[in-house]
Amino acid sequence: MARTVARAERATREQLLDFVRPRHRAILTTYKKDGSLQTSPVACGLDAEGRVVVSTYPERAKAANARRDARVTLCILSDDWDGPYVQVDGTAEVLDMPAALEPLVEYFRVIAGEHPDWDEYRDAMRAQDKSLIRVTITSWGPLASGGFPARLA
Repeated sequence: MARTVARAERATREQLLDFVRPRHRAILTTYKKDGSLQTSPVACGLDAEGRVVVSTYPERAKAANARRDARVTLCILSDDWDGPYVQVDGTAEVLDMPAALEPLVEYFRVIAGEHPDWDEYRDAMRAQDKSLIRVTITSWGPLASGGFPARLA
C-alpha cells in the first residue's frame, strides 16, 4: 500500500480563500475567562468579504468568549477525516438579532445554496434568536495534510 506523504504548502490570501470556500467543517477555539481554551465543532462558511461565518446562539460559550476576547482560531477541515486542513487566526465579532438576520441569510447561501422560502427562514432565525460569529482572518498556516514524513515515504 502506498504511503501518503504529509504536506504543508504556504498559501496566498486568495489561495487560502479558495481552499476554505468549499469546506464547511471546523473546530473553533476561543478563550475562556480564565485564559484557558474552549473548542467547539462548528459548521462554517466564507462570506463575500472573505470572513469565516458561524451560526450560533447568544448564550453559547463560543459567543460569550468571542464577545469578551475577539481572538479566535479555526481549524478548517475537509469532509474526509484525513483530507487537507488549514489553521486560520482572526478577530471575531458577534452579531445578534436583528443585525444578524441578513448575514445569517448569506451564511445559509454559502453553505447550502438557495432556501426554498426565505421568509420562512428569516422567521425561523428570529424565533430562534440566532446569532452569527464573523471572523476576519488575520493570519493562517500552511494548507496541510497528514501522512508520513517525506523521509519515510
